[in-house]
Parts: sequence; structure tokens; C-alpha cells
Amino acid sequence: IHINYKGYDVWEIPPNGQGLVALMALNILKGIEPGPKDDEASFHKQIEAIKLAFVDGKSHITEASKMTASVEDLLSEEYASERRSLIGEQVIEPRPGRPGSGGTVYLATADGEGNMVSFIQSNYMGFGSGLVVPGTGIALQNRGHNFSMDPGHPNALEPGKRTYHTIIPGFLTKDGKPIGPFGVMGGFMQPQGHVQVIVNTIDYNLNPQAALDAPRWQWTEGKTVFLEYGVPGHIVQALSRRGHDIRIAVSNKQFGRGQIIWREEKTGVLCGGTEKRTDGAVAAW
Repeated sequence: IHINYKGYDVWEIPPNGQGLVALMALNILKGIEPGPKDDEASFHKQIEAIKLAFVDGKSHITEASKMTASVEDLLSEEYASERRSLIGEQVIEPRPGRPGSGGTVYLATADGEGNMVSFIQSNYMGFGSGLVVPGTGIALQNRGHNFSMDPGHPNALEPGKRTYHTIIPGFLTKDGKPIGPFGVMGGFMQPQGHVQVIVNTIDYNLNPQAALDAPRWQWTEGKTVFLEYGVPGHIVQALSRRGHDIRIAVSNKQFGRGQIIWREEKTGVLCGGTEKRTDGAVAAW
């Protein structure tokens, strides 16, 4: 599934994955003037957009055939405009809208023939299910964790159904041509990381490495937002005045771990960025 964000097509995997959350947030943001990069208003708008997208995602994303709202409706311009109108100067505690009818690895690859892959794999929680395929040493994941035993929940446990899951490799194209793969690991941080990386590269023209290195934020629930060390002090204070419950994280481990490959449109030269927060690497040969 994809949306067009300011001339670039941003691609995410469809439900039951949470890539829809990143696309809904970007759909909201593309109708808002971003403002300067290190301006608290820009942080505020991005945070509010991801909150609106997440509450919709948690309310609707499940097995695609079981969703009560269609992907097309959730990504419609009309619905994005409706949700965008809820963003004001002060913090909100969003409710789901009503549209019309831990151990993860990410890698990005590209070759000289134009082939590109955005790939992610995860056990989810530690050793996953704790079950190992006999004779292989391979532990099976526990991606069924997000099923609910509440029969009225969108992700209620039932046969023939896949539950909401968090792993979402991303891809960027422009005018039908590949720009490159990108991804940010980290559970429910993933769509938030995708939004921040896309805004950094497209709106602020940062190269892949600078886009990944930039200090990040993470919304967790309600009005609570964690900021990574390095966010300017004036932004911290201004966001607090807007009503956000700001927490400064003592570690950067919660802000995801990303990789990007970007193909320069005119020359075809490939540029890679890797994560400073973990053991990422860029390799070329």
C-alpha cells in the first residue's frame, strides 16, 4: 500500500501490518506546512499526526478481510483532512475516527542492475514462542501476541485470521522509479521512526545518515512523549507549554534502529545510512 508524499510514493506492507499507521500520519502531515526543522511547532505537528494515526491503527488494523474500515477509506484525502483539522496549538488525546465505508533485524540492499530489497525479520519477544524447530536451532516467533481474548476487539482470536503485527519494511519511489528501501526497527516505534525519517529526508533534505542521526521522539500513550537526548532545550520547554507530558529518555534504545539506501535521481549513485544507536553498518563492493 502507498500514498504520495510531496512527489514521492511511500510504500508500506498492508494490514495486518502497522505500515498503515505511518501512511496515515504522513497523509495528515502532507497538508501541513512543516516549518523549520528545529522548531517546536514541527515536532508538535508530527507527534499529533502519529497519535491520530496510531489510535486509528490500533482500532482497525487486523486481518485485511476482517477490518471494519477499508485501507482506501483510511488513506483517503477526505479522511486525512478530517483528522488534520483536529491538530491545533495544544496537545490532544485523540479517539479513533470513523472513516467512510525486541529482537528484530532490518536490512536494505541494492545492486548495479537496479534490484532493491527492503527486508525485516523478528522473533518479536526475546526467543519468540520459545519453540525451536527440531534439528535446526531456529526459534519460532510469537507474532500472535497481539491477539485479544475480548470477542469484541478488532484483533479477537479466531480461525483464519492474522493479528496486528509491528514489522514493516518501507520503500520509496518517485514517478514510478525506485528511490530506495528504508526501515526503522523497534516494535511500536517503527511507524513513528518511518514518519520521522521520511520528513527528515523529503521535507528537510537531509542525507540518509543525517536523517537517521537526528534526535527522535516517541509517543507512548495519552499525552506522554519521550524525547531523545539531543533535542534542543527550547523545543522541550515549548512542547511542555503546549500540553505534552515530556519525558527525557535515559537511554536511546527505545527510539528504534534504522537503515536507508537512497538512489540519487539524476546520477543513479547509491547513498547508504546506518544506525548510530546500534551495531548497524554500510557495506559496498
